[in-house]
Amino acid sequence: MLTSSNPVLSDQHLGRVLQMPGAVRTDTATVQGVLAKTGVCTILAVAAGAIGYSIAQTYPPLFMISMIASLVVSLVLFFVMMAKPAAAIVCAPVYSITQGLFLGCLSLMLENMLAARQIAVPGGLALQAFIITGSLMTAMLALHSFNIIRAGPRFQSVIMVMTMGLGIAMLAAFVVSLFGVSLPWLSLSGAFGGGSAAWIGLGINAAILLLASLWLLVDLAQIDEAVAAGAPKAMEWMLAFGLIVTLAWVYLEALKLAFRIAALSVDRK
Repeated sequence: MLTSSNPVLSDQHLGRVLQMPGAVRTDTATVQGVLAKTGVCTILAVAAGAIGYSIAQTYPPLFMISMIASLVVSLVLFFVMMAKPAAAIVCAPVYSITQGLFLGCLSLMLENMLAARQIAVPGGLALQAFIITGSLMTAMLALHSFNIIRAGPRFQSVIMVMTMGLGIAMLAAFVVSLFGVSLPWLSLSGAFGGGSAAWIGLGINAAILLLASLWLLVDLAQIDEAVAAGAPKAMEWMLAFGLIVTLAWVYLEALKLAFRIAALSVDRK
């Protein structure tokens, strides 16, 4: 029953945790507990992003170092938690911090690309992406809570096929780029060229953002099922970590969308 493209919330992974000795206890996980821990991880990620943004802005030589280091640490922590779910109580907050640092540095990099072309972004890209992410999370939570959209098996199958198609398309684009074939509608730098390619890129970006947001519905459904299956209280950190992984994807796509809109605003003038 537990199926998700998010490896943290997959049937194999959650099933393995639920079947561990002593997994069924009176002190079980709750949806409120998962959301509370997700909130803690989000606060840590936002704070780390702000610190990373500030440090990279003040000390430019540390920009790429902090960006690469935070990404590597995030990946290591991801695989540690996949292998040892019990470590999530420590690793999930640390992962949120390192992921926040990475996204904060990336936000600064994209803002610098715009500043080099004298393009000002009201409030900054990071703030705009944060508002978009928060709004989408709130909307998906409302759709899920009020049973307006339920991520049932058919819904999940459709989303899975779309995600696989996206992955194949991105892989194909990467392969052809190795042979010198340029796809301006996929490249962020192509947004500066204006014209149809830039607008197509914006549309694709918006579609991917919508797809990432729909996965939040799937993740929320997985959390409900894990709670109903009697997941232990300690597993709330692992479930929160799974939700943070998807939220990071949503933020990334929101950041790219805000970047493309800012670049296209010059083309309209």
